[in-house]
Amino acid sequence: MDLCQLYLISPLDVSGAFADRLARALDAGPVAAFQFRVKDVDEHEAARLAEPLQAICAEREVAFIVNDSIALAKRLGADGVHLGQGDGEVADARARLGKDAQIGVTCHASRHLAMEAGEAGADYVAFGAFFPTTTKQTEHVADLATLTWWQDIFEIPCVAIGGITPDNCLPLVEAGADFLAVSGAVWNGDEAAAVRAFAERLRG
Repeated sequence: MDLCQLYLISPLDVSGAFADRLARALDAGPVAAFQFRVKDVDEHEAARLAEPLQAICAEREVAFIVNDSIALAKRLGADGVHLGQGDGEVADARARLGKDAQIGVTCHASRHLAMEAGEAGADYVAFGAFFPTTTKQTEHVADLATLTWWQDIFEIPCVAIGGITPDNCLPLVEAGADFLAVSGAVWNGDEAAAVRAFAERLRG
């Protein structure tokens, strides 16, 4: 089985010194992908904020994924887009971003939504939240059995999200998560130390 990998999600504020923090985090241990997630800014401003972060990821061969916006992902030439349930269709993203784009879909705790995403051509599905999180309001609680069920049936990778820390992540890995999507556990403290702690757990 391939090792579970880390998938970093940005805090909502990526201005100021955040680029330096991102570089520190990515240099601290293996990170597979970084998701650019900002709210309430227009596309022009989002692109301005994204470009230095995208360059940091490109230098380190970390996939740069845009949250929610197919248009912004296309404008930036990002590696992919992550779609929530209200953010558009996989087929539309594929048509606009090309066959090599990584397209992920939030499936909450729903096996049905995950199967639909897979059939539509998603490259990964995300389940959560697995633990209480302060990053966004938790409306859906996923269980470990969903990860195991998915792994047993489908080839498409699955991402676990929601309140994941180095201390609570091992059951998710053992259940079959291919990626751990983390935000607060890294950005709410020393990002380099947090990435190193995750790396130790994931090497396990």
